[in-house]
Order: sequence, then structure tokens, then C-alpha cells
Amino acid sequence: MPTPPSAPSRENPVIRDRGDACPGALRLHAADDGFLARVRIPAGLLTVARAEALALAADRFGDGHLEITSRGNVQLRGLAEDCGSGPARLLDAAGLLPAPSHERVRNIVATPMSGLEGTHRPDALAWALAFDRLLCANAGATALSGRFLFAFDDGRGDVAALDPDVTVLGRPDGRALVRLGGGADAVDVAAPDAPRAALLAAEYFLDTAAAAGTRAWRVCELPPEHPLNAAELVRRLAAAGIEATRVAEPTWPYAPPPPPAGPDGDGRGALCVLPPLGRASTAQWRVLVEIAQQGRGELRVTPWRGVVLPPADTPWPASVTARVEDAGLVLVPDGPWRSVTACTGRPGCAKSLADVRADARAVVDRARGPLPVHWSGCERRCGHPRGTAWVDLVAGPTGYRLAAPGRPVRQSVPDTPDELAAALADARSTPPTTEPAVKK
Repeated sequence: MPTPPSAPSRENPVIRDRGDACPGALRLHAADDGFLARVRIPAGLLTVARAEALALAADRFGDGHLEITSRGNVQLRGLAEDCGSGPARLLDAAGLLPAPSHERVRNIVATPMSGLEGTHRPDALAWALAFDRLLCANAGATALSGRFLFAFDDGRGDVAALDPDVTVLGRPDGRALVRLGGGADAVDVAAPDAPRAALLAAEYFLDTAAAAGTRAWRVCELPPEHPLNAAELVRRLAAAGIEATRVAEPTWPYAPPPPPAGPDGDGRGALCVLPPLGRASTAQWRVLVEIAQQGRGELRVTPWRGVVLPPADTPWPASVTARVEDAGLVLVPDGPWRSVTACTGRPGCAKSLADVRADARAVVDRARGPLPVHWSGCERRCGHPRGTAWVDLVAGPTGYRLAAPGRPVRQSVPDTPDELAAALADARSTPPTTEPAVKK
């Protein structure tokens, strides 16, 4: 496998000399295709009114597209330098900026299918939304970086696999586990206490990061002499009136992302829709909004760049599948776009060495396989997969470097469609595992 950029570890801690520059809805990022705004969507949950507001903002101020990020947030691109506070006012009026001082730290993912497949699991979205209210009311939480990630998993192990900084995992006995980073141990709490416990875990991180003095953005960046441990979290929870116990080595489940799927044979069930490469025009987005109005009236944006539309009590209209597919969106689980992701690439990113999205489109029909693939325009590998093995394509001056699990690295695959397609199809043929092939 290739040697990725130095990853933070206990042996090689990161020392930051500044705060993070992660964009938000109020702090814009200057890209080559204009300014970028990133709107945090806690638990990925959007009402149809808020989803329509995002489309309106993209039409009025941006390039007419919406991008779903690997944390289930939504980006607006191509904003003009003179757009002023227009986008923020529009988003705020829709209720998408309930706490402007906290808007960049609301990185909260939740199991997108939670509550849609029976009642045998806890409601992870309810946890996430309760936590969001606590987070936004906590003044000290503004010290978190815009990269710190919270995950609320209903027990199946899907979002728990996304390398969160604080994970809440549901258990079938009315309890929940709270884990700090990738720690081997965890803390067991009653399910109703899970949101408060997650916030106290974040406060514990902030106290530890301040003591370390390295300005760590994430749990994995803390130096070895300043570790986080479940025993100390238990003590802090007890001081706050939350009964908790340490669990030494709990078993962590794993579940893959929900595949694209249309209605079941009775016309019921959630729709799992995939916009290719996580990018939708506002016309495509509004098709989803209109269909959501025929369902439960909500959209759930996923950290795998998809959208889940929960069903109503009545079957979906017979035309729903054709409407989605006619819009150029994916509903079939075995389509070529499943598990294909890419960074922005050229022309939007100045650091990129290739138009990775165009290259991905050129070969997608001929480069299928069970392994996910991520196209990167540079060594940063922005938005790469988490929690599974994946094929790593990184653009270089003379082609792509290709790495896949258990295979020799190809240092320079020419970027012609035929050669890329053949090399990628071969690399993706390895059966997927739950271990990442390349870590960053």
C-alpha cells in the first residue's frame, strides 16, 4: 500500500499553530470556482422547507448545485465575492442557523435508517437532535474545531465506523455506549443520558487539549502524555449526576451504508437515493423535495453522500421510481455509481492535479467492482471513505497512483479512459472488508 501523508497518532502527535479554517455557512472558503459555504445538517435531517431553502440559496447565490459531504452536510459552491450576508440571511430564515456562534461545530451524524425498520433499536436521530440542542446551548463548545465529529448510531454500526471523535452506540437493553475516539474501552450509560454524556465527553476532550497545549482539533491528535480514558469520563459523568460504568473491551458492530433502493414490492419502504458523486443540480434536488412531500415530509442526508426519503403510511405513487431515475439520480443497488466518490478536483480546487470528476464519469460504466473507490486530485484525499477498505486513486503529474488492498501499488496509471477503466476494474474486484486500505 502507498504511504499516506503522516497521520496523527499517539507516537506522532499533531502540533497546531492556529485554529482550523474549516468553512461554514458564515465563514466562507475561497475556492477556484468561487466561494464555498458548508451548511451543517445535524443528523442529516431536513424538512422539505429547509431543503427548498438550500436549493434557493444555490440558485440565487451559487452555481445551481448542492454537494453532500462525507459528514452528511451540504455545500454551496460558486458563491460570488459580493454575495455579502445574503446566503446567511436566507438560511437563517429557514431555521438552518439556530446558533450562529456554534454553526461550524455542529458536525453530528446519525444512522440514517434509524426508526424506519422497526422499533427494536433506539432512535438515533432523536438522540442527535437532543444533543444538538445541548451543544448549541453550551458556550464552551465553540472551542471545538470544525472537524470534530459526533456520531449517534442505533446499534447497527454504520456511522460508528466513520472515525468519530465521540460515538454513542445504542444497545438493545435500553443502554448506550459512549466512546472517545478509537479507544478500546467505552462508558455504559442509560439511553436517556446519552446526549448529555456525549457533551461531557466533548468537554473532557477540550480540557485535555487545553492541558496538552498542542491545539489538537481531534481526539486522535492528542499527544500520548495526555490521553483520554473511559475511567475519567465515568468520574466526570458521576459528578454531573449520570450513572455510568466502564466497559473494558466492548464488541463494536459494523454495518455497511444503506444501498440505493426504491420502493419494495408493495410500494412501501424508504427510498435511498444516490446523486452521482454526491452532487445534485437544484432541479434534481427539487425532485427529491417534491417526492419527500409525498412521504413523511423529510429528507435525511447521509454521510455516504446519499439521501433517504422516509415513507408515509400509504404506498409511494407508482411513478416515483421513474421520476427519480429520469432526473439522473440512482435508485438501483447495483448501479455503476454505487461506492464511487471524488473530491472537488479541477477546476474548483487549486491544489488538484486533475479533473477527477470528469475522469470518474468517463470510466464509471467500465470500472465496477465491490470495493469503493475514491478519486483524489491531490495527496490530501479530501472526503475519502471511512470504515471500509477502499481503492485509492490519487492524481499526479503523469497520471494516477492506484492502491488497493493486497495489491502492489501502481505508481502512474495513464489517465486515458481505457487504461484507467481496466486498472480500476481490476483493483475494485477485491471483496470489501471492514478495514481501511489507506489511512489518513
